[in-house]
Amino acid sequence: MELQCSQFIIRPWQPGDEDSIVRQANNRKIWRNLRDRFPHPYTMNDAKQWVQHASTEHPLTSFAIVVDGEAVGGIGLLLKDDVYRQSAEIGYWLGEAFWGRGIVSEAVRVFTDYAFANFQFCRIFAHVYEWNPGSMRVLEKAGYQFEARMRKSVFKDGQVIDEMVYAILREA
Repeated sequence: MELQCSQFIIRPWQPGDEDSIVRQANNRKIWRNLRDRFPHPYTMNDAKQWVQHASTEHPLTSFAIVVDGEAVGGIGLLLKDDVYRQSAEIGYWLGEAFWGRGIVSEAVRVFTDYAFANFQFCRIFAHVYEWNPGSMRVLEKAGYQFEARMRKSVFKDGQVIDEMVYAILREA
């Protein structure tokens, strides 16, 4: 799978992406907006483990955002199960040097279309920490709607904070 976008492509993670992942992901500003399973500091060993994991998923749900041949971010889905099996959570990150270019807004829109076309989801959602209005704008630009404020639901960076829930539904 490869999705061509205006300034970048979305493609599976592959061996050779590790150096770029470490360069882009080893950033406290990125870590602060992601779940704790995204390590900080981000080491070469972390990158090797990630590429190994992501490249062997079935189905593939984790992809690299690639600008000029370099993996500078990631986007993917967390597939849900049981009664939530027709829903998925979208997540994404982008190296700070690439912020403000509209890359993530386009990536979320294009990847959401891909997900609805290739999976049987009726709903895709995202969780955003209260201190990340940029990510809220990204989701809104991609057609996601604000659904809920989960008060004091997250412990991150030594603080208990609110989390916003955004979602988009499959068009009938």
